[in-house]
Amino acid sequence: MNDNFGRWPSDFAKLLAHCLDDGVRGQPLAAQLRPEPDDYFVLKPKHSGFYATTLDLLLRHLRVRTVILTGLTGDICVLFTANDAYMRDVRLVVPADCVASQDPDENRHALRHMQRVLKADIRPSTALNLHALQAKRSNDP
Repeated sequence: MNDNFGRWPSDFAKLLAHCLDDGVRGQPLAAQLRPEPDDYFVLKPKHSGFYATTLDLLLRHLRVRTVILTGLTGDICVLFTANDAYMRDVRLVVPADCVASQDPDENRHALRHMQRVLKADIRPSTALNLHALQAKRSNDP
């Protein structure tokens, strides 16, 4: 997902090219996260990945029951998206080491909130068994 910061004519290909080719600070990370041609892309106009987007429809179409949320900012965008996922009965995995906020204390608070209220699994990414999550998905009704 990408926040368009109010620029509705945002072009994902141009944004990606800028991150990969213009020597920006995030270039190494952008290279690691470079989407594959068959990956999905959802432009989010506000804090939640669900608000005014096709994400809910896409997840239902793909029969996704568990989402792994990562990114910036844990106490705003990740938290708002997690709340909306929880309201849709989607299982949440929010690896604590893959979420950051401007204020580390606020980030920790948001993670504890997601764990306590939204039943999110906040184990670090190194403790996740992605194969088990995939197997759980195939056994879900």
